[in-house]
Amino acid sequence: MKTFCARISFESYHIGPRQTKRATIENVAFARWDPWRDLLALHEQLGQLVGTDAPGWTPAVDLYETTAEFVLTAELPGLARDQIEIHAEEHRVVIRGGRTSNPPGKEVSCEQYHRVERGHGRFSRAFALPEAIDVERVTADLKDGLLIVMLPKAVDRGVHHINVT
Repeated sequence: MKTFCARISFESYHIGPRQTKRATIENVAFARWDPWRDLLALHEQLGQLVGTDAPGWTPAVDLYETTAEFVLTAELPGLARDQIEIHAEEHRVVIRGGRTSNPPGKEVSCEQYHRVERGHGRFSRAFALPEAIDVERVTADLKDGLLIVMLPKAVDRGVHHINVT
């Protein structure tokens, strides 16, 4: 990036009934505009605004209701139980987790990739529920990359952390 320096000074003086103004440029810094630098700075500011759980990818989720419970199903292929966090509140459930770009034990440099389509990084999904749930009876199961969270309807209030089985 090239930077140019100059200094601007303004003078105002009177010659008879007229006022005259003059500007002198000596040393002022001019920098070439880099739109990518500004875009990256904006991205970083948005990340700080949203928080550290800003999504790196977004897993597909279905949420439906029966007469007795809400059922949340999320596609999380390649994730282990210890890579998933579920937090249930009275009218809200949050799923967080993350996955690396490389399979465990296999390191691939960027130069070797021909195509990258699978999402990786952190994710966070939050869902508002129209009715209160019983946070003590919430269960979750992960099988074949499919996470199923059962959220029984209830009147009780509170927050509960759910262990994935």
